[in-house]
Amino acid sequence: MANWTAVTEYVLLGLREHHNLETVLFVLCLAIYSVNVLGNSLLIGLSVLDPCLHSPMYFFLSNLSLMDICGTSSFVPLMLVDFLEARKTISFPGCALQMYLTLALGSTECLLLAVMAYDRYVAICQPLGYPEIMRGQTCVRMAVLSWGTGSANSLLQSLLTWSLPFCGRNIINHFFCEILAVLKLACGDISLNALMLMVATAVLTLAPLLLICLSYIFILATILRVPSAAGRHKAFSTCSAHITVVVVFYGTISFMYFKPKAKNPDLDKIIALFYGVVTPSLNPISYSLRNAEVKAAAIALLCGDLLSRKMSHPPCWSSAL
Repeated sequence: MANWTAVTEYVLLGLREHHNLETVLFVLCLAIYSVNVLGNSLLIGLSVLDPCLHSPMYFFLSNLSLMDICGTSSFVPLMLVDFLEARKTISFPGCALQMYLTLALGSTECLLLAVMAYDRYVAICQPLGYPEIMRGQTCVRMAVLSWGTGSANSLLQSLLTWSLPFCGRNIINHFFCEILAVLKLACGDISLNALMLMVATAVLTLAPLLLICLSYIFILATILRVPSAAGRHKAFSTCSAHITVVVVFYGTISFMYFKPKAKNPDLDKIIALFYGVVTPSLNPISYSLRNAEVKAAAIALLCGDLLSRKMSHPPCWSSAL
């Protein structure tokens, strides 16, 4: 019976031996989280209010921004409170929900990035068929499929994880309830969990990356055939922000999982923390600095001209699609 003792709460170790460092992390993470929420909320607001941004690319960008806000909000607020607490605990339902959300939204981001790459491929390689291929209904279906697939995968992984025996263990060596950290508490066979995680990684992480690479191979080949330098620059400029986001996202994942294991486990936790907090905050920065339309909409908002832009431009969602 002791092996099946029910756990009602979990203890999150964080950096319990470095409380001064946790204070520094509190300030940094609070600042970065604020930038993330404000920046992504601004992108969503501009995409809704500015008729010039009523296109598939900005529709998918709004989904990505919403996902970044939800993903970080699933663990950062509680983690900030824990930085200031001596004993860091989370209830079992809270831990289960946190693990489900972080895994679901991470999987969804991979799929959304692949969908955005396909959108750029159609726009550049098949411009005449773009309005018909990327219709509003099609874009909504692609977004729903991305969210649904990520959520279904997370639900499956969560059910498999919480069906394991944990023998009363409740100390998680992390800042939040990350699935690999939770699996380390199990006292049963986790070979099925490891297999399913490996399959999910191949299907939901590596397959979208392959699709992204293939899309940009065709895009690059098309851009190189454009006769004028101005035309090539204009075509490439529509992809540069997305390329930046993809490189940052997959670059940090690769660094996290393929780097040599650190001798100090706290270093691995800090790297994972910054991957979860910093990466989402870079997306609005990438799209604002590298996209003339977003910059124009932001300037119009600051100058109070966004309403006049909305009145002077007819609704172009249907025509842009």
